[in-house]
Amino acid sequence: MRSANLRCAAAACATAVVATLLLPVPAVGQAGRSLPAPPGSGDVGFRLSAPRLAPLPAAQWTAEQQAAAEIYAGTGDAGNALATMLRIPELAESVHGFLDYASRESTLPARDRELLILRVAWLAQNAYLWADHAPAAETAGLTSADVRRIAVGPDAGEWDAFDATLLGFAEELFRNSSVTDATWDSLSARYDLLNLVDAVMTVAEFTTLSVLFNSLGVQPDAGATQLLPTDVPYRLAAADREPALTSPRIEPGDGPGLRVTRTIARHPEVAANWRGNTNYVNRLSPLTPHDRELLILRIGWNCQAEYEWAKHVGSVGRARDHGLEPRRIAEGPDAAGWEPHEVALLAAADELYRNAIVSDATWNTLSSRYDTHEMVSIVMTVATYRFVSMTLNAFGVQPQPDDEGFPAL
Repeated sequence: MRSANLRCAAAACATAVVATLLLPVPAVGQAGRSLPAPPGSGDVGFRLSAPRLAPLPAAQWTAEQQAAAEIYAGTGDAGNALATMLRIPELAESVHGFLDYASRESTLPARDRELLILRVAWLAQNAYLWADHAPAAETAGLTSADVRRIAVGPDAGEWDAFDATLLGFAEELFRNSSVTDATWDSLSARYDLLNLVDAVMTVAEFTTLSVLFNSLGVQPDAGATQLLPTDVPYRLAAADREPALTSPRIEPGDGPGLRVTRTIARHPEVAANWRGNTNYVNRLSPLTPHDRELLILRIGWNCQAEYEWAKHVGSVGRARDHGLEPRRIAEGPDAAGWEPHEVALLAAADELYRNAIVSDATWNTLSSRYDTHEMVSIVMTVATYRFVSMTLNAFGVQPQPDDEGFPAL
């Protein structure tokens, strides 16, 4: 799918893609850095009413796909999300390890877990996850009125103080890729270290899934009865992002290895499960290292995750070895010298950050160059490293003194 004619088609579409990047007035980040508008401030009303990638019918499953369905769906009767991911079995396998932990096995009380999941589904306007988890929320002790009030948000009446804090925590992490000290301290009054890690991971994981499912057009399963409310105005009133932490909230464990790995190791169950998504992106995805690192650095910049930026400029991603200049990635798709497909990749990263979905214009431009597996991998790369950025910022994982940090723009 990379013929000269298709490359010319991509070039012809570049102007349309750039047009999709006419954002509201950009947010201003730390040290005066110009950043894209934050999540929830763009076209959150644009959602697909039909799949871009249809679920794979059970009659077409290979033995490998049938076995995966039996593992991840229990009965082998996969819903739309799993049946869609089964088109790429290694993606389904990578996602489900941590998804199963975050959905059912974490240290959080089931009621708290479902509050977080449903608030993220609402913030991302993900119809599949809302329909899938609203019944689970009621099983966990929330009433139907509670479920509706989750859409209204933390300042709806009748929440107790902790519930309101938990919903506000989800808003802050979704919008700012970080958590204020006040909210962290309020959660810490009830939660131990394992609970705190699981709360961050729950919001991050279901943000990843929302971005993926929105962009692939995964629809609620047939027969779903508790659908995403359409009569609740969209509102995201999170506190402003605070300056980046200069010391860890969670100290990394002793020993060799990256600070992020040693930080996550403080929670052994998470450490055993959380690498599935990054393993897919870094080892199984068909994207070239150039395209992968371009996407990772752009979402790291958007989320202002300096540790992620430093490692992917440096020893982990080695951006310059793959022909990338980090400063231009921070400057974004309007910087001079990008090829049309690079403009579209940067556009996709910005849209996924801001709107939790890739626009039709950007999707069409990219799909003239990239095949289906690559398209899914583009979305999964950005979604996964938004997850990583959120966890790094919330836990306060610190760069090494000699790491290359953000450029001054």
